[in-house]
Amino acid sequence: MDFYKILLSAHKGFGYLELLLVTLFIIALLATMFGFSGKVNKFLKKTTLFTMIFFHVQFLMGIFLLFVSPGLKAAMASGTLMSDAYSRQTFVEHPFSMLIAAVLMTIINKKVKSSDSISLKIVIMGLIAVGLFAFAFPWTRVFGA
Repeated sequence: MDFYKILLSAHKGFGYLELLLVTLFIIALLATMFGFSGKVNKFLKKTTLFTMIFFHVQFLMGIFLLFVSPGLKAAMASGTLMSDAYSRQTFVEHPFSMLIAAVLMTIINKKVKSSDSISLKIVIMGLIAVGLFAFAFPWTRVFGA
């Protein structure tokens, strides 16, 4: 097994863990917003931190996979990168959406860490980050059609 396949398997495996962390993040975010009168607690801080860390790890693995992928080279050589829906989703939309989600998670982590209460702006950014994650996540490749 070559390094590309090992890293691809790790990227897929971390994807399952990322799903779990994003679910915990949403639960913590909404519980803090509606259950604790907006006061930031340890659970929200920890889930935000770990979700952000795993977003970054996933993104770095994905960027490396993107640039060494034989599929990207073939799509660029044949000129079908943007015209083929699979290639566009895999090599353009997925990485770009995950980059924006990782940046938003970094901002959210900074805001949660530095404030005692949660604002609606943080919740909206969190929901946008999770929405981008859900949009870009390859559901059919991971769970089947």
